Amino acid sequence: MKPITNLLIMAGGTSSRMKRSLENSELSDATKSIARSSHKSLIPLGKVKKPLLYYLIQNAVEAGYTDIYLVTSPENEAFQQWVGTKSSHNSFAGAQVHFAIQYTPQGRDKPLGTADAVQQAMDQYPILKTQYLTICNGDNFYSVKALALLHQVRDTPHALISYARSGLLFDDERIAKFAVMDINTQNQLIRIIEKPDPETIEQYRDSSGEIRVSMNIFSFEGSLLYPYLKNCPIHPLRKEKELPEAVRNLSLVGEHPIKCFPLRAHLPDLTSAEDILSFSDLE
Repeated sequence: MKPITNLLIMAGGTSSRMKRSLENSELSDATKSIARSSHKSLIPLGKVKKPLLYYLIQNAVEAGYTDIYLVTSPENEAFQQWVGTKSSHNSFAGAQVHFAIQYTPQGRDKPLGTADAVQQAMDQYPILKTQYLTICNGDNFYSVKALALLHQVRDTPHALISYARSGLLFDDERIAKFAVMDINTQNQLIRIIEKPDPETIEQYRDSSGEIRVSMNIFSFEGSLLYPYLKNCPIHPLRKEKELPEAVRNLSLVGEHPIKCFPLRAHLPDLTSAEDILSFSDLE
């Protein structure tokens, strides 16, 4: 297996929590205006006021990725202003960036979820069905180390980063909403448990004593992943096909192990206005 060069980024949308927190923040009026109307991954950050998407792709390039597939809605003019106006092969932040459009199915008023987003990207770029790719969120600032772990040659077709819960600097209420991972002694995923109750969470500590959580950064062999995207069930409450559920179903089959790369580190993201301020030192 060769090192993985394809990274699929699912662009983050606007956030109600972000909007609610803007009013009392110390942000400039210009930044507040952009944060209210734009995708979170395009909010200007740091000393040179570039978006999180730029810094994330920079990290991916440093980790060894060359081609970025950016999933957006059809109304992606704001992304084009930053990335480029071509449908594919835009040169941005040191990478070749290709747009994948997630279309909303007829009869729905919103997209069908993250598993559907990845499936549509793979349908638009069939090469992704034949190669290995890494998938992550566009509003999380994944480190070079995390991206490099999934870029390297490995002995399994699938992998993900298993973050140590003790290394995440989020409040307890937010951490309680993360999916917990059940991992065997060979660092292979047994299953993903969504929001386990506090009474049972202790049984999922790994061999090092850590509770491991998924922060939505995965790597797959495209042809093996695709059927699980296509057949992913629609969540009964959110009415969406969600990528973590497709991964959960893939792990339950057990035919192809999912390797877990442990990492103890915080994962900065853009959830509230104060998160924007936390990126002020970026250059």
